[in-house]
Amino acid sequence: MRNPRKLYEIDTEVAARLAEMNGAPVLVHAVRGFVDSGSVAAVISEHLVSSSDPLRLATFEVDELLDYRSRRPAMTFASNAWVDVDAPELVIDVVPDAEGTQYLLLHGLEPDTQWERFAAATTQIIEDFGVSLVVGVHGIPMAVPHTRELSATVHGTRPELVADFPSWFGNVQVPGSASSLLELRLGEAGHDAVGLAVHVPHYLASSTYPAAAVTGLGFIERLTGLDLDAAGLEPAVLQAAEEVERQLSDSDEALEVVRALENQYDAFRRGTEAEGMLASGAPIPTAEELGDEFERFLAQQSKDPGQQ
Repeated sequence: MRNPRKLYEIDTEVAARLAEMNGAPVLVHAVRGFVDSGSVAAVISEHLVSSSDPLRLATFEVDELLDYRSRRPAMTFASNAWVDVDAPELVIDVVPDAEGTQYLLLHGLEPDTQWERFAAATTQIIEDFGVSLVVGVHGIPMAVPHTRELSATVHGTRPELVADFPSWFGNVQVPGSASSLLELRLGEAGHDAVGLAVHVPHYLASSTYPAAAVTGLGFIERLTGLDLDAAGLEPAVLQAAEEVERQLSDSDEALEVVRALENQYDAFRRGTEAEGMLASGAPIPTAEELGDEFERFLAQQSKDPGQQ
């Protein structure tokens, strides 16, 4: 592997200011990549940057990491000349939360290449600045209705980090991502890291769905104690909700799909409530048993043509 330190540049003035701050910072990463249903990572990163006054700490060399042929940047042509390019970036900013607590935000485009070198470079930055916890977030499509409270699959490098969150799945193999590899390598190096996969209704996965981003922000706040001003996204949440309802009102078939998802979702929740199981004399299921039941629930969606 080529030297990871040559993959990024540090602003020494910002680094000096960060070093003067008390306590170990948290690092949140929300990169736009292969899977980000509902544009969860994109909405969160844009919200966190636009609602604060960030300082650029580290800039990655994107020419080393991106395949421009697969993700071509937009360029502006005016009359008889090229006048601008929407240059891609992958950066780490120092960002204050609503209470003034500083944290690090890794955002931009997911690397196409050199994942191991990127993970090693990010780990170096984490170690150099004494990061205490790393939290990643993105969205995944799930067979859940938008009319119910959204949740997330939470995973981490130590069981203690995610003990308060249910585990819905057993062993599965899925396409990897740079963020997932980063979490894996951080765990191997002994660092605390948590990942959040926010559950986005599958029929909204290709749209921007701010409600899922608010759910992600809530989980990050719960894990880190940061105040990320999720209320700032409420206008976008309401606007998106109105648009969803407008589109659903024009389609009886779509309404039936949502009602069917609601019924099966509610039935699943009722069937796994601990109080109901205790009342019937049944033992409380293990996390693995809950995961098996949820996987059967999802499989039923794909088998029933009325649920597509």
